[in-house]
Amino acid sequence: MPELTNGPLTLIIVAILAYLLGSVPFGVLVTRIMGLGDLRKIGSGNIGATNVLRTGNKGAALATLLLDGGKGAVAVLLARGLAGADAAQVAALGAFLGHLYPVWLRFKGGKGVATFLGTLLALAFPVGLAACATWLATALISRISSLSALVAAALAAVWAGVLGHGDMVYLIVILATFVFIRHLPNIERLRAGTEPKIGGKK
Repeated sequence: MPELTNGPLTLIIVAILAYLLGSVPFGVLVTRIMGLGDLRKIGSGNIGATNVLRTGNKGAALATLLLDGGKGAVAVLLARGLAGADAAQVAALGAFLGHLYPVWLRFKGGKGVATFLGTLLALAFPVGLAACATWLATALISRISSLSALVAAALAAVWAGVLGHGDMVYLIVILATFVFIRHLPNIERLRAGTEPKIGGKK
């Protein structure tokens, strides 16, 4: 963990603001604006980019991916610029939890993969880049989004340690644990061999 340079009240305010930013359900907003219907009634019902892709609109899926990753990155960068490294890590956690449990959708959110990667890129670009490369390599080999997310999340803490960002390891372990929890149904389907491929039907 980084050195604590802010008081509890400052960190609480950072966490709340980051949570509210992370809670913005861009997948739902993008599909609604583009006339693609209610994302929560499509495919898996998840609000992330993978489910947006099931609408057949690659542009909408890309926009969702960038916006979900961007909100995590923006939260981290703003917090770091205004309050320092400890606030940045608190903002990363807040934005991530906001995506998973958004107040605007009665706390029924996404699985957090794009936001997870976005926060890593903002916290330490080399670590985020390594995690994104891990996701991409696994996706190219397996064509399974959930497996790619799980592998990237599992190895992210390793990348942080190897690349000299050990102060991020505890945070990454927490985030990765949530990623695995949110992917428990996917893990069961992976074990059963029934998990759909990227771009396939749910």
